[in-house]
Amino acid sequence: MNTITLRNIEIGAGTPKIIVPIVDATRASILERARIFRNYMIHMVEWRVDFYDDVFDTTELLDTLGVLREELKDIPLMFTFRTKKEGGAKPISSEEYEKLIKTVARSHYADAIDIEIHSGDDLVRRCIDEVHKEGHVVVGSYHNFDNTPSRDEMVAIMRKAQDMGADIPKIAVMPEKTEDVLTLLEATYEMHSKYADRPILTMSMSDGVVSRLCGEVFGSSMTFGMIGKASAPGQIPVGQLNTVIGIIHNAIDPIAAELE
Repeated sequence: MNTITLRNIEIGAGTPKIIVPIVDATRASILERARIFRNYMIHMVEWRVDFYDDVFDTTELLDTLGVLREELKDIPLMFTFRTKKEGGAKPISSEEYEKLIKTVARSHYADAIDIEIHSGDDLVRRCIDEVHKEGHVVVGSYHNFDNTPSRDEMVAIMRKAQDMGADIPKIAVMPEKTEDVLTLLEATYEMHSKYADRPILTMSMSDGVVSRLCGEVFGSSMTFGMIGKASAPGQIPVGQLNTVIGIIHNAIDPIAAELE
C-alpha cells in the first residue's frame, strides 16, 4: 500500500492517525479552538465549514481559513463541507458545492479536501481533478446516518472512490444492531486486503465506537477523536483515544513499537 504524507505526518504507516474536528460557528471561536488543539497529540484537524456562519461569504471564508492555517502551525488541515444529505449542518446546491471546493483548492490553505463521492460522478471528477492540480489530497467520503449498507455495498463504495482518484476513501455508517459494526469491519478488512493501494478511513458511528479504536487491526489508517466538541456520534476524547490506539498498536507489533 502506498502511504500519503501531509506535512510531517505519514498516513498509512504506524498507528492510525487521529483527526479532530472544529465545528464552531464564528471566526473567534474557531481560532481559539485551534490554539487549544496545539496542546494535544493529534495528527490532523478537520474544519467542518458547514457549521461556520460565514461559509457562503467567500472573502470571510478564505480569510478565516488562512488565519486558521497559520494558527495550526505544522498540523495538517482538512477542509470539509458536509452536505445536508450526508448529515451536515447546512444545505448547499451542487453548483455552490463545486465552486467552494475549487475555490479552497486554489487558495492552498488546506492540505486535504473532503469530496462526497455521491455528489454526481461528473462533478466529483471535476473537483478531484482541480484539487489534484493544485497539489492537495482528496478524501473521497460517503456517510450514512440511517443504517449500515451490506459489506459488498460498502466495499463497492470505497472501490469507486479509489477508482475516481480519491487519495483516501472514507466511509462512515450508522449501526442499527451490533452485527452492523462487524459488517463495517469486514468491509474494511476486505477493502484493505484485496483492493486498496492507498490508505482508507472507515468507522461505525454511535454505538460502533469500537471501530474507531481498532482500525489498525482491520486496515483503517485514520480515526476521529474529539477535544470539547464532536462532529459525529461516537467520537471519544483524544487522550483516551491515544491511549487505546497505543495499547492495540503495541500488542500487534511490539518490536516496531520499541523502535518508534
